[in-house]
Amino acid sequence: MSNMLPTNSATSLNPHRKLRIIVGGLVGQYPLGGVAWDYFHYLLGLHELGHEVYYHEDTWVWPFDPLKGWPVDSPDYTVSFLKDFFDRFAPALSSNWCYVLLHDRHFGMSRERFAEVARTADIYLNVSGACFLPDELSPHCKRVFMDTDPGYNQIVLATRPAWSQNVDRWIAGVRAHDVHLTYAENIHSPDCLLPRLDFDWRVTRSPVTLADWARVRNTPIAPDAPLTTVMSWSYFGGDLTYEGKTYDAKASEFERFRSLPGRTPLPIKMAVAGDKFDREGIARDGWDFIPAAPVSQTPERYQQFIAQSAGEWSIAKNCYVAPRTGWFSCRTACYLAAARPAVVQDTAWSRYIPSGEGVIGFSTMDDCVLALEDLARRPDFHRRRAFDIAREYLAPDRVIPPMIDAIFARQKPPTSVPSPATRSAT
Repeated sequence: MSNMLPTNSATSLNPHRKLRIIVGGLVGQYPLGGVAWDYFHYLLGLHELGHEVYYHEDTWVWPFDPLKGWPVDSPDYTVSFLKDFFDRFAPALSSNWCYVLLHDRHFGMSRERFAEVARTADIYLNVSGACFLPDELSPHCKRVFMDTDPGYNQIVLATRPAWSQNVDRWIAGVRAHDVHLTYAENIHSPDCLLPRLDFDWRVTRSPVTLADWARVRNTPIAPDAPLTTVMSWSYFGGDLTYEGKTYDAKASEFERFRSLPGRTPLPIKMAVAGDKFDREGIARDGWDFIPAAPVSQTPERYQQFIAQSAGEWSIAKNCYVAPRTGWFSCRTACYLAAARPAVVQDTAWSRYIPSGEGVIGFSTMDDCVLALEDLARRPDFHRRRAFDIAREYLAPDRVIPPMIDAIFARQKPPTSVPSPATRSAT
């Protein structure tokens, strides 16, 4: 697959033309370091490739204040967080963001200036489907829903669970988009258990801007540095059941590996949000659990936590693993860009991103122990290969051009993100 838009594109755009793209997200709703990197890598990556890019957020939800620990009725913390991010990491975009409080008050860009941008936008990229679509978008603008939570989203779309708040409105919102992207890179494989319904799911994966992680990458790793991760110990609002099988978040997957500290000498530290778990029992099993809030309070603190790590160890949500979605973590992408190798649970992502060098997937306890043993034997090798994987499979020039191809393709594009070898051969 080439870098050019498909010849059967539904648009008359010149494939080399730089596009006006609005990225929708929920960084203002959850002003945390990890959340900022998840969504703003799209802003930074699109800008890196020369596109005219803007950030928009209109979730119609009160923003969370991480210092207080609950939603608040003031946008002050959120607005300061957004401004600080752009001033620090993307000064060229410091005038290109618009946060809307409860669909009414505009911060950053004025209501009038954002409306002017929206009327001439080529793409509205609604990452996680977080935002209400702006009314000013023209009929020619591609409205793109990006599924970053596969498994959960497809099953809710298929079953409309009564416990899911405003589920009918949410489903109508998903269907209001022209294009549906998904991080479920394995969704079109016969062994993937996700319901596809009548959606034309087009696969993608999260990008990571390598330059923004250069300082972390160049930070020396202490000899006693632990493997780490940042995760949320959350639960769904009710049973997530499809065709007689119930899926959940991370709790059930963690139980499968709970005895891991007794099987490896490598220290593992997990920064965890949430409190509905057996903290004392898990600590007795040898796990080092710390609160996630201080680690992820700002983008800089999030990077600092990764810089102090020897690599990542992490499980994935059961609803990613059990249906074999092919989801790959945007958090893991940060570790790899920082030249921190990752030993992470395989959701079938290893079919699309090579596993074994720099990033190692595991499915069983024995797989995991062997991966950690190899990491302990060859740490420098795995660090080099971690960055190689980020450069070849996760950098903006690898992820974003095929994503744009998929957005404008008339027919369903190839059912995986093209590999670097394929891209260079075409």
